[in-house]
Amino acid sequence: MAEPPIKRIVVIGPESTGKSTLTEQLAAHYQTAACAEYAREYLYANGTAYTFDDLLTIAQGQIALEEAAVASVSNTATKGIQPVFIDTDMYVMKVWCEYVFGKCHQFILDQIAARPYDLYLLCNIDLPWVKDELREYPDEAPRKELYHIYKDLLINQSTPWVDISGNYEQRLQTAIHTVNQLLNTS
Repeated sequence: MAEPPIKRIVVIGPESTGKSTLTEQLAAHYQTAACAEYAREYLYANGTAYTFDDLLTIAQGQIALEEAAVASVSNTATKGIQPVFIDTDMYVMKVWCEYVFGKCHQFILDQIAARPYDLYLLCNIDLPWVKDELREYPDEAPRKELYHIYKDLLINQSTPWVDISGNYEQRLQTAIHTVNQLLNTS
């Protein structure tokens, strides 16, 4: 029996823009796998005083989580196209490396070139910033700057993408509509 086709859908954007919530909501809606953001797990375990080399470890952990999520969907008996929702990808790691350290690991750049995705959902900064122990940029200026960095990356690559804005329910409905279009045209 052939494996079902997998559609990798990435949710990206600056911190505190609802990426994790949207990823989980979409996975629940489509009854499929979600790939969490490995950085949160890593920083909770190792502290927030990260180094440039830590970002390489985080990138490698993110890839492993993504592959595990894809494998879990590939191993189901479900027929038809199966989406997998991914909370952050190597674009996020590239931006993080360059924004904080002014350089990026070659591994991350190689993964950007090698990894195919089917859709990006770019979370806008129009949600209020919510403090937690891992977040670094509460001010609006860095959030806007980071949002525009992500937007520029998406404009200059070939994978379709859509801006996700509004309250949590509006974001979810926009994302569902966009994912349905992807799944119905595949």
